[in-house]
Amino acid sequence: MSRKTKPVTMQARRARTGYLFILPFIVGFVLFMLKPMIQSLTMSFNRVTLIPGQGFSQSWVAIDNYRHAFLVDPNFNQYLLDEISRMGVNTIATLVLSFVVAVILNQEFKGRTLARAIFFLPVILSSGILPGIEKQNEFYDMMAGVAASVGESSGVNISASLESLLSVSGVGSGIFDIIFQMIDAIYDIVMASGIQIIVFLTGLQSISPSLYEAADVEGCSAWEAFWKITFPMVSPLLLVNCIYTIVDFFMKNDNRVMELISEVMYQDFNFGVASAMSWVYFGVALLFILISSFIISRAVKSAQ
Repeated sequence: MSRKTKPVTMQARRARTGYLFILPFIVGFVLFMLKPMIQSLTMSFNRVTLIPGQGFSQSWVAIDNYRHAFLVDPNFNQYLLDEISRMGVNTIATLVLSFVVAVILNQEFKGRTLARAIFFLPVILSSGILPGIEKQNEFYDMMAGVAASVGESSGVNISASLESLLSVSGVGSGIFDIIFQMIDAIYDIVMASGIQIIVFLTGLQSISPSLYEAADVEGCSAWEAFWKITFPMVSPLLLVNCIYTIVDFFMKNDNRVMELISEVMYQDFNFGVASAMSWVYFGVALLFILISSFIISRAVKSAQ
């Protein structure tokens, strides 16, 4: 008597397809990244001594490297707090900006393809090679110097002046500190929003036009259709973009924590302390991802 096979559900097929897509990453992680991660974790609990021509030796020091990072190093705690604050502000601003731009680019207008290409340019410009060229470019340095000289000669800092005016008027300073921090970081926010715009735009294009037609027949306004159809349908992508934005920010070239870790490793040759700092930094990033996932998942369920 033959045993009946259980039919494969659509959800199982999609899960299987998803695993096939991420299979190259899983194989690459196991082959090329798993061993260095384990070795780095081991180094964080050891004092690493370089032996010329023979590699290195390790001696167990327990949590001394972590204690050195938090209690001895004069910059690690401050840099870590500064980058966490900057990450929170930039992540929110990037998600809001990318969603608004995606909604605009999803509309029908002349030159839409060109506009989409322009908004994707930040992905190319922030690819890691061009920022290095930008930093070493003499013309860029000259223009940056001219801009700084003009700002100093004029004696007027618009952002600081407006912030001072609002603080004198009695407006809450905490909220405006965040707003002005976003304004000062607008270049970084725009440069980091290309992938998120594409993800949101893909979600917007997957919404069936019949939903909007039905809403229009029922007399819904554009604002009501946005909150009842557009946002709930796209809200699951908030989690994807949020995780991507957090990881992308923590890997920025201008991240002072990353610069400090590189300095401890390559200038001081203190591989144990550098490994401890790296794992603390990785733990902070993972914690933020977990907190964001929990909050956004609950928000998505309530929106749907």
